[in-house]
Amino acid sequence: MLKDNIANNMTPITLFYIFIAILITSFIIDQVLEALNARHFNDVIPEALNDVYDAKEYRKSQNYKLTNYKLSILSATCSLIATLAFLFLDGFAIIDHLARKFTSNEILITLIFFGVIMLGSDILTTPFSYYKTFVIEERFGFNKTTKKLFILDKVRGWLMSIIIGGGILALLTWFYQTTGPHFWLYAWVLIAMFTLFTNLFYSRLIVPLFNKQTPLESGSLRDAISNYANTVGFNLDKIFVIDGSKRSTKANAYFSGFGSEKRVTLFDTLIHDLNEEEIVAVLAHEVGHYKKKHILFNMAASLVLTGFTLYILSLFISNPLLSAALGVAKPSFHIGLIAFGILYAPISTLTGLIMNWFSRKFEYQADDYAKNTYKAKPLITSLKKLSKNSLSHLTPHPAYVFMHYSHPTLLERLKNLSK
Repeated sequence: MLKDNIANNMTPITLFYIFIAILITSFIIDQVLEALNARHFNDVIPEALNDVYDAKEYRKSQNYKLTNYKLSILSATCSLIATLAFLFLDGFAIIDHLARKFTSNEILITLIFFGVIMLGSDILTTPFSYYKTFVIEERFGFNKTTKKLFILDKVRGWLMSIIIGGGILALLTWFYQTTGPHFWLYAWVLIAMFTLFTNLFYSRLIVPLFNKQTPLESGSLRDAISNYANTVGFNLDKIFVIDGSKRSTKANAYFSGFGSEKRVTLFDTLIHDLNEEEIVAVLAHEVGHYKKKHILFNMAASLVLTGFTLYILSLFISNPLLSAALGVAKPSFHIGLIAFGILYAPISTLTGLIMNWFSRKFEYQADDYAKNTYKAKPLITSLKKLSKNSLSHLTPHPAYVFMHYSHPTLLERLKNLSK
């Protein structure tokens, strides 16, 4: 078998340096792409997009992108250095040893192990998140988050990670201990159930922890949305407004749930930035995703990829070579997860590229649906306004788009809508 061949033909030190090579190669590829993209910050705006920015706004958008680019270089470099130092100093072995000093229960050891790693990661990334929010976003007029809200969001995030993430991790560890090589099937069922539950009740259970949602009040906007929904045979009686403006001036809208839990949520910033026709056009695009079964496809694809990943994980996780490569003598579920996560990164990148390709294709289909069932012009003007208000990059490098964009560029979408 593949795992036996790997075990017989590889030493821990060889695998260790494969880990290092994967991390460094991924970093180099990302930085090359970022650099290529940055070279396009000063491109001449295509004629079709001349009305998005005036000269002053374009300079502002260039400065915004350049500032974020510099921060991303610093953040990614610090992250790589910290990760490499952790690997070379046997950090995972040290944490594993400390966790085993507290308890001999494998589930508790796993929770302590990942708890320490998550805490360390958060300590490393929080200064960058704080700087981005209160310096960069503040400087360019986007930030509405207070320091109190920033801290509260952190605390809420920690609590959700402990309760939900810890609960799932504990169950996965228990499955591994009790079902052996078949644990991946039980884990797959658990994650599938959690994914379906989250998609159904995300807006009802998760969103209220961070934002206030109120039903869209009666009036011309609600009537316009309802009238459009009726023309395409789309039952939409749950329309909510979310107070996104308490964190940022950037706008958004999304669908969530299925069946009786189906609802549309509009950011209050979207209602402020767009006129009624443009809002309906944006919703027509979202309805297009629903009608074209894109949401179901994405969920099904996610579940298939999850099953595939768990199956591959089950083939390797118990291999002592993985633990030995990280300096840990005793094989365990949590060490196997870390090692496998590094090894699986190239495959994850490949599946991500495939999913992004589908996503960009689906965006065209949703745009076409909105054009054919409503109007193209208000969707075009809404896309331009949203790009302007978020200081979007209008001329990204094609390679960067291919690797990272889940949506086509604004220019590509406008060309499609103008056919």
